[in-house]
Amino acid sequence: MFDYDMIVIGSGPGGQKAAIAAAKLGRTVAVIDRPDRLGGVSLHTGTIPSKTLREAVLYLTGLTQRDLYGQSYRLKENITVTDLTARTEHVVGREVDVIRSQLSRNHVALLAGTARFEDEHTLVLEEPEGEGRTLTAEHIVIATGTRPARPSTVEFDGRTILDSDNVLHLERVPRSMIIVGAGVIGMEYASMFAALGSKVTVVEQRPGMLDFCDAEVVESLKYHLRDLAVTFRFGETVSAVERHTNGTLTVLASGKKIPADAVMYSAGRQGLTDGLALEKAGLGADKRGRIAVDEHYRTSVPHIYAVGDVIGFPALAATSMEQGRAAAYHACGEPVHPMHDLQPIGIYTIPEISFIGRTEAQLTEECVPFEVGMSRYRELARGQIIGDSHGMLKLLVSPQDRKLLGVHCFGTGATELIHIGQTVMGCGGTVDYLVDAVFNYPTLAESYKVAALDATNRIRQIDRLGG
Repeated sequence: MFDYDMIVIGSGPGGQKAAIAAAKLGRTVAVIDRPDRLGGVSLHTGTIPSKTLREAVLYLTGLTQRDLYGQSYRLKENITVTDLTARTEHVVGREVDVIRSQLSRNHVALLAGTARFEDEHTLVLEEPEGEGRTLTAEHIVIATGTRPARPSTVEFDGRTILDSDNVLHLERVPRSMIIVGAGVIGMEYASMFAALGSKVTVVEQRPGMLDFCDAEVVESLKYHLRDLAVTFRFGETVSAVERHTNGTLTVLASGKKIPADAVMYSAGRQGLTDGLALEKAGLGADKRGRIAVDEHYRTSVPHIYAVGDVIGFPALAATSMEQGRAAAYHACGEPVHPMHDLQPIGIYTIPEISFIGRTEAQLTEECVPFEVGMSRYRELARGQIIGDSHGMLKLLVSPQDRKLLGVHCFGTGATELIHIGQTVMGCGGTVDYLVDAVFNYPTLAESYKVAALDATNRIRQIDRLGG
């Protein structure tokens, strides 16, 4: 009756996992994507290249070793864009091969081109040669991802006025740079270019940055970025960006003028839905191109699903993967547990940030009592060995049932360390488990024991005074 049991539009993290999950359940599956975009935005312009770039920056600048070898230490004096992109191109190439192999060995058909709806079960595949053919499927999964949102008043040229996609293709490392927007992407690139020696100015219309993170962690990040000569302009909006032969001039609404070699806009993301002809399938998207779904990732047309960044928050590669798997299972009638509420957030600034659960501000607003346990990397042998004297781990603990309410980490390996806290919280464990556990020594994971002892000592003092 149909050409395929399932067609997935888009080969990013969500699309890959949806296709492979359905194939594992014995369904005939096809994935449609442009031949030069296998792996999606995540692999080509988003998560993978930006995180690989970060590793190259840390390695070549020697930034993380300066506590040990002095502030003038650098592995390479004159770092070029070629130095930075060589590692990125290698990783992206290897990952494309991995994805192609995974789809092939699971017998998922990979169709080159772009897709648009003809009706709710039919897609038109526009092939690279310009030919179009129709394909039908019982179920369709939309996993097209997003692109950077571009203000209509700004003339992007991809050379001096950039978005977060074409910043990866700069001709040279700018001596000075303005980043408009202090969200996750903006702060990640701000810290990278500051580490490279660029004089970075961050312009943000809100009064602060990363307001969903722990306030103490954000203050620590601000301190370290200022130490790298980053200037913050909070509560400011950009009126105009003038392009000149020798750089740019950014004019703020307050009247300030800031010269720089380049300007990067980080103004959110726009769903890649405008070419899908959603209306022919009885679907629509909001003004940011996002598609609404239910708890099973079904759209308003029950056999059409949408996963990943195209459905909005949290728009992370990790959650997109799980959404793709869950959507495929539901479409195939396979039992699937709902996604756990406890999802870690990782922000790859320099130093990196990761957290799970609630912040102190959220707990205070909800009138939930908590005690804080702190561990600082400089007090750990491993922290001294790796030269990270600023990292920290914070545990928020309920004094009543001693369960973890939140874990917040800042510093080397934060995005890895957070999973210990995630496991304890997800299994309903208490701070006492961390107190009694034996951790390898010397490790950064030992910070959990130190922070747990700090928290329980504070709780013990309160109990003694109260009882």
